Amino acid sequence: MAKEEGSHWSNVLKRRIAVLEKDERNEEEKKAEETELFTKYYTEWRSGVETDESYKTIPRFYYKLPAEEEVLLQKLREESRAVFLQRKSRELLDNEELQNLWFLLDKHQVPPVSGDEAMINYEAFLQVGKKAGPKCRNFFTARVYSKLLHNDPYGRISIMQFFNYVMRKVWLHQTRIGLSLYDVAGQGYLRESDLENYILELIPTLPQLDGLEKSFYSFYVCTAVRKFFFFLDPLRTGKIKIQDILACSFLDDLLELRDEELSKESQESNWFSAPSALRVYGQYLNLDKDHNGMLSKEELSRYGTATLTSVFLDRVFQECLTYDGEMDYKTYLDFVLALENRKEPAALQYIFKLLDMENLGYLNVFSLNFFFRAIQEQMKLHGQEPVFFQDVKDEIFDMVKPKDPYKITLQDLVNSCQGDTVVSILIDLNGFWTYENREMLVANDDSSNTVDLDET
Repeated sequence: MAKEEGSHWSNVLKRRIAVLEKDERNEEEKKAEETELFTKYYTEWRSGVETDESYKTIPRFYYKLPAEEEVLLQKLREESRAVFLQRKSRELLDNEELQNLWFLLDKHQVPPVSGDEAMINYEAFLQVGKKAGPKCRNFFTARVYSKLLHNDPYGRISIMQFFNYVMRKVWLHQTRIGLSLYDVAGQGYLRESDLENYILELIPTLPQLDGLEKSFYSFYVCTAVRKFFFFLDPLRTGKIKIQDILACSFLDDLLELRDEELSKESQESNWFSAPSALRVYGQYLNLDKDHNGMLSKEELSRYGTATLTSVFLDRVFQECLTYDGEMDYKTYLDFVLALENRKEPAALQYIFKLLDMENLGYLNVFSLNFFFRAIQEQMKLHGQEPVFFQDVKDEIFDMVKPKDPYKITLQDLVNSCQGDTVVSILIDLNGFWTYENREMLVANDDSSNTVDLDET
């Protein structure tokens, strides 16, 4: 068959060559024919006669948003989105259906029990899927089963792990729908005001926030929202994708406040807890000595251990949003989030921008020396023996190991996993002292642990 097709095309090609060889027209005649054909097709196109309608099979992928003055269209869009979200919500498992699913799983467990875990094999898994109803169909697949399959010698999965997987998926979809209700633009992202409304209406559902006075709600909402935008909106566009909110752990931390018996340690480590929010706001009020609701550079210099260099604080007030040279609470929150999370890429980006005075995109020896001189001056004021910059510079480059031996980029700092140490050395005397005396501090920790062991 292949041989016959080959000979067919060979004959066609030979005939085509023969025709071309017989074409004895001169160049002018050929050009005239080309012009005639072009005129013919162009005239057909201008007159609306379409010869190629393949574009009609391309699905529409762009829908223009209604303009501000098109009130009716905007209202129609909002209502249609609300109906869509309600329909999606009804497709989720409710509490009664989840309870029924658990009973079915428990009824079909396959012995023997693995430790304290009830197990189920694939055959029983499929049987439960048939009985559980159409809403559960997407959970009872080979892909889900294989995800949860670990080291069971009988090829079974844990019933509890599977049920937790279902619960987590249902929660994610519920939360996605809940956040989408605040997506005024309907584009899959939340603006700052949208997220503020979401958290404000969430407060009454969180028992751990019952003690907050209503007069503090606005400050609490500002504190909570700021963390989302600081870490999830690095380009400062003023909006965050709902998908990014769901993917990060911040929403888990916020909803952890539903637990009425949350431990004191968990509350202190949770940025969204009442004690944490009151701590941050209380620090702001304590720094505000003139009680004008704003912080000057002098007032901010007492932040933490009061060992941040004046050069670094100058850069903060040059780069960050201020009002007549003073910082408001929202800007202060960004400052706190950066300094309290120096290991995080978003925090390093914030500090790196301040260190990169000339906006070069990297730190060189000059910029390192510029900031470290302020550390040396502070050491002199405290009666300490100054450290030579050359030694510190070599240590910084050894820690970071940048691609270019003369330049340190933000990516170099992040990749090195030493970015927090480097920036602390350059902006904070206490941070530099901790780095310089790290061996002594470790030795003290070891000796104190030894004492504790001996005493016990």
